[in-house]
Amino acid sequence: MDSPTSAGSTARIIPARSSMIESIRGCGLPGVRINRDELKKKLLIPEYLRHAIRDAIKTKDADAQADRYFSKTGELYDPPENEGPEGPMVIFVNSKSGGRHGPELKLRLQQLMGEEQVFDLSIVKPHEFVEYGLVCLEKMALLGDNCARETREKMRIMVAGGDGTVGWVLGSLAALYRQGREPVPPVGIIPLGTGNDLARSFGWGGSFPFAWKSAVKRSLQRAISGPVCRLDSWQLLVSMPCGEVVDPPHSLKATEECSLDQGLEVEGQLPEKVNSYEGVFYNYFSIGMDAQVAYGFHHLRNEKPYLAQGPISNKLIYSGYSCTQGWFLTPCISDPSLRGLKNILRLHVKKVNCTEWEQIPVPKSVRAIIALNLHNYGSGRNPWGTPKPDYLEKKGFVKAHADDGLLEIFGLKQGWHASFVMVELISAKHIAQAAAIRLEIRGGEWKDAYMQMDGEPWKQPLSKEYSSFVEIKREPHHSLMINGE
Repeated sequence: MDSPTSAGSTARIIPARSSMIESIRGCGLPGVRINRDELKKKLLIPEYLRHAIRDAIKTKDADAQADRYFSKTGELYDPPENEGPEGPMVIFVNSKSGGRHGPELKLRLQQLMGEEQVFDLSIVKPHEFVEYGLVCLEKMALLGDNCARETREKMRIMVAGGDGTVGWVLGSLAALYRQGREPVPPVGIIPLGTGNDLARSFGWGGSFPFAWKSAVKRSLQRAISGPVCRLDSWQLLVSMPCGEVVDPPHSLKATEECSLDQGLEVEGQLPEKVNSYEGVFYNYFSIGMDAQVAYGFHHLRNEKPYLAQGPISNKLIYSGYSCTQGWFLTPCISDPSLRGLKNILRLHVKKVNCTEWEQIPVPKSVRAIIALNLHNYGSGRNPWGTPKPDYLEKKGFVKAHADDGLLEIFGLKQGWHASFVMVELISAKHIAQAAAIRLEIRGGEWKDAYMQMDGEPWKQPLSKEYSSFVEIKREPHHSLMINGE
């Protein structure tokens, strides 16, 4: 065991069974019913505002649509009330998630609220809603529309999808902070992904419920009045000497700015030209074997979509695929020493309440390094564990929280070690707690490295001559989550 924990046997068993328990819990208690018409009355945005949002996004002209609908209110629509609905809400649905449930869920949600309040992410992107839909409401409020003002101020968002989809929406909403357009709508989750670790962390369950049609109504009811929690957001910057990231996820964008922290000097020569990417994650970033398995699994699923029929089949395929990637057995034709991240990686961190960078040795046996923000990783597991107070003090660690401004960095050695960690028989290899992270990666015998953030993997090309850098620091503003418990 790599670190002592204070979790008893019960605490270790519960996370492994959480998906089934949460699914049963999502079915609700017999006799507890939510009136559909009353729920719709709370959620339904007035028709003229729904149409204004829809047309602003469609035409990409918020100003014109705000003027148009404000001037025609009362002529084409019933006069608005002074106040908006109790729980105005829009929902983003990843219809490709959840196997066969995605399209069915979309139709169900459209029946429970206005059709214009349910956005299919294959058609309407989150940033389009922020740039045009919300702006249209804000413009109408400035023109004196009290209903638009109330709707904008009370707005909440639900995301039906996996962790990557939730992160996509949160990243788009972060623009509101930068533009001074608060309040920022808080986000709730209908879990449709494979891991659903963000959903687990905020009380929305770990899987799509068995009796999902009735469970959806309860989720919407909870989203209206659920308390709002804070979540740290982490900015990731990738700087590389040449080439391009292979198949970057939508959360990783090319950027011309390369603002690496100047407080840490770079050893060796720097290339004349660099390519940079940036993104934001909310749960975890990882590099190494786990990301390689995730990358291969995503490609397999895209090439053979008929295999992806839901979370259970995804997990079975994922487990089987990991056995083919050398995660459990290193091929005899490969040099085992090349498998450890220590051969290509240098790790620097800024610890809690420190401004100076400190180099942290990478254990030679570690083949995957994960920087974790929440207690949930890999479908509800807690690889960091629950260390005892004396162990925390000895290591200079503090108790982990989702909004403490720190990431827990740990390592996985190989498939067998990872398996024991995931069933919580042992803890992962604790490496550090950090308020900022700098990874320097030099290729050598490695042509590529595999990375992922919040379940979205990519292949990172490496150079023998020059280093690539990954720098992680906390965003100045918290993301807002609705607690679904």
